[in-house]
Amino acid sequence: MSLIVFVGRRLVGAAVLLVVLSAVIFAATAVLPGDAVSAVAGVDASEAQRAEVRAELGLDRPAAARYAAWAAGAVRGDLGHGFVGDRPVTDVLATRLPNSLLLAGLTLAVTAPLAALLGLWTGLRGGGADRFVSTAAQILAAVPEFVVAALLVAVLAVWLELLPRVSVIPLGGTPLDVPHALILPVLTLGAVGLAVATRLLRVSVADAAATPYCEAARLNGVRGVRLAVRHILPNAAGPAVHALALTTGALVGSAVVVENVFDYPGIGRELQLAVAARDIPMVQGIATVLAGVMLAVLLTGDICARLLGAREGHGR
Repeated sequence: MSLIVFVGRRLVGAAVLLVVLSAVIFAATAVLPGDAVSAVAGVDASEAQRAEVRAELGLDRPAAARYAAWAAGAVRGDLGHGFVGDRPVTDVLATRLPNSLLLAGLTLAVTAPLAALLGLWTGLRGGGADRFVSTAAQILAAVPEFVVAALLVAVLAVWLELLPRVSVIPLGGTPLDVPHALILPVLTLGAVGLAVATRLLRVSVADAAATPYCEAARLNGVRGVRLAVRHILPNAAGPAVHALALTTGALVGSAVVVENVFDYPGIGRELQLAVAARDIPMVQGIATVLAGVMLAVLLTGDICARLLGAREGHGR
């Protein structure tokens, strides 16, 4: 299969999956507890007022018609307006998504090199060091993000007093205006991402080291750094790219929790506020875009692995 055909099939599959996910998200928003009409009109509104607001919001139409109208607008780049404040969803995304991408980018910049070193070391060394790091990574991966955040705040902000307990970003500003506001969120996401990436990379390196190709290199006297650089790393490159893509996807989900814990002005925080306000168009738009970002990351990882010859060259 040529690369063009491979990429084309992956793109079509990702597009179909995104449509399915958008429909699932739309159905999920329809069964959210609470009532969007009450959130907009107020709990003391009369039935006539509630009916008027329901008509204005388009909630009196069948669900299928509402989804079809939303999907038609989404194809044109129009994700609608939020119920609360009548804000265009695309404007909210343009404001908040860069902050989340900054957080994810800094986290990957810290996590990827450390995970690569730990994964390579444990995958090649084995023994007690491997068991210790793998066990620690497994435990850390099982700890919820908000618990990791609470522990970091308790140690770094309360006990050691190295960081302020609360970092307020000015209204209309960016996290770069208050750089220390990024430290705790990055450390929290980095701890979770490091645990996931280390485990995945360790398996990739260990599998590559056990291939007949590498065993033959050892029989020919190739050892140590030379074996790792010339034989193990090329074989582990494809799975490592997949591991990095999966870690990035996991960070997208974790960021929603971390942003709310630290009141970080990202898209995850905006999603939580929209859910609390029963702002259905905002929830629909943000969740669909986040799903699209995750699919794009996984698709990129798949294509990079293909370019590295992971599927044809692994194990040779």
